[in-house]
Order: sequence, then C-alpha cells, then structure tokens
Amino acid sequence: MSKKLVLVVDDNPQNLKVLGSILRTNGLSPALAQDGMKALNYVKKRHPDLILLDIMMPNIDGFEVCKQLKQNAATKDIPVIFLTAKTEKEDVIQGLELGAVDYVTKPFNSNELMTRVNTHLELRAAKEELRQALATKDKFFSIIAHDLTNIFNASLGSSNLLRAQGGQLLEESEREEFLALIQNSLEEGYSLLRNLLDWSRSQTGRIQVTPVTLNLKEIVDRNLALLRNNARTKQLNFFSSVLESTSVVADEDMLDTIIRNLLSNAIKFTPTNGQVEIFSKTEENVIEISISDTGVGITPQDIDKLFRIEVSHTTIGTGEEKGTGLGLILCQEFVEKTGGTIGVESEEGKGSRFYIRLPAS
Repeated sequence: MSKKLVLVVDDNPQNLKVLGSILRTNGLSPALAQDGMKALNYVKKRHPDLILLDIMMPNIDGFEVCKQLKQNAATKDIPVIFLTAKTEKEDVIQGLELGAVDYVTKPFNSNELMTRVNTHLELRAAKEELRQALATKDKFFSIIAHDLTNIFNASLGSSNLLRAQGGQLLEESEREEFLALIQNSLEEGYSLLRNLLDWSRSQTGRIQVTPVTLNLKEIVDRNLALLRNNARTKQLNFFSSVLESTSVVADEDMLDTIIRNLLSNAIKFTPTNGQVEIFSKTEENVIEISISDTGVGITPQDIDKLFRIEVSHTTIGTGEEKGTGLGLILCQEFVEKTGGTIGVESEEGKGSRFYIRLPAS
C-alpha cells in the first residue's frame, strides 16, 4: 500500500524540516512548499491526501490558499488543517468557514499533530469508501433497471412477433432474422448477467484470488471460439498471435473474464470488415497482453472515464450494440486483484489498444 501524501506549506524552512521529519517517522510521505503559490502549483500536478497549511505567509496567506483550493472542484475535497500561531476565535472561525477541517496551534505538539492528521486521513478514506459504495449501488441498480430490462424486452418482442406469425408461413429468411435477434439478445443478457454476478462477488469480498501458472494461448483460444460468431456477423478479421509457449501467472477465472470482456469490447467498436487481434510479449518477467482493433477509437476525454465507477459512460457500438461500461470496470478490478495493471492507447477514428500487464511464469 502506498504511503499517504501530506503537503506541508510554511514559509519557515525550519518548520518544514521538522514537520517533514515527523510525518516520515509516522509512515507518511511529506511534500514541502515554502509559500502559497508553490502550494497551489503543486496541487495542479498532484493531489495530496491532506494539507498542513500555515496561515501567516507573505504574498498569499493560508486563508487565500484554502479559499482557492475549495473553489476548485478537483481539490475541494482535500482536507486542510491550518497551522497557526493565531489563536483568536475570529481567526479560527474564519479558517473553518473557508473549509478547513481543523487547526493546530504553534508551537505544536507532535503527538497532537499526528492524532489530528491521522483522524482526518481516516475520515477522508471513509468518505471515499462510502462514495465508491454509493456509486457501485447506483451502477448496479441502473444496469438491472435499464439494461437487463431492454435485453428481455427485445427478446420478448421478437418471440411474440414470431408466435403471432405462427398461423402463417414465414419465409426462411424472415424466420432466421427473428431467431437471430432472439439469440443475440439472450447472448448479450447472459454476458451481462455473468459480469454482474462476478462484480457483485468482487464487491462483497466473496471472490477468491488463486494465482497459478496458466497457458495463455488456451484461454485466448477458448474466448476466440466463444466470440467468433459475434466477429463473423461483422465480417471481422478476428485472430490471435499468442504463441503456444506463452505462460502467465494469474487467477484463471479472472483472466478468462478479462480476456472475454476486452475482446467483446473490441468487436463492439470495430466496423464491418475491420480487424481485432490479441497478442502478447514478455519483458523482464512481465507479460503484456494486448487487444488491438481498427475501430472508432476513443477521445482523450472519454479515456479518463472508462474505468470510473461513478461516471455513467456508455457508447453505442458500430453495429448498434448497447453496453453498460461494466465490463471494463470489472476488468480493472480483476487485473488489480491479480497484481497487474491495465491501460489503453487510442486515437479517435484510428482504433484502440487495450493492454494488461501481469507476472510471467
């Protein structure tokens, strides 16, 4: 687990040195800024978990720094603790009204300081956990209420039309069209239901991670066979370049789910006569598995939304396929649980490459 980052802002170099030492001794990672402008520039590049902010500084005082932080949507939730020699009630009230969560008077006691710092770090972590839980709940019920309903409605609509024509002779092409619509809806529903079940097990901690050495080609070939009809419908060049000897350390069920979802995603956003390829390479005991396509690509703004549960981001596929965004979120969770990383490279109109990096055997 990475250390919590605490930004210390104080115009006194000795105070910065002492505070940095206290934070390091207590297992935190300090960042130091000697004035308000440097602090504001720092948070533009990296968001700390908490800020210890001196009030009396030249040019921009702590009150103004806090005000600007709280007016920015990207930084407003970072807890700020004022460090001050000003103990008048009006100063304390002003700081709290600006959005600070606490204050520590100078000269400070290191035990008191760390108690307050740890308390607010824990509170922030709890708020983030609650936010994630609420976002997960909202996503879950949205999928059940909207996406599953649409899938069943499509299946029922096609089957009702087929039954209504029961007393009449249908052309074989018409019958095949109805059956294909029903099958596609059921396959989409089954895939979504599998993802929902896997996701719910992951969220409730009921999923076990069992890393073993796996033959990557066997897992890839199994999923290529499963999805070949989807690719054939769009007349895609759909293939694997993974070598027979390629091995990877991962949980088999999780890796199977990851590969299936990434391949399905590539098919969804690749137009007719395009190409979807899965390949791998090994470098320094890490295997990188890539799924590339010649599809519509992703804008930089949308790339930032792909793996965020709290953002409702779905896009219609090139064959009017609908999605929930759940597949990629599930991929990220499973990749991270197996000790790997996931990423994407894409340019709008020029296709995409999703990649995961896992330990090689």
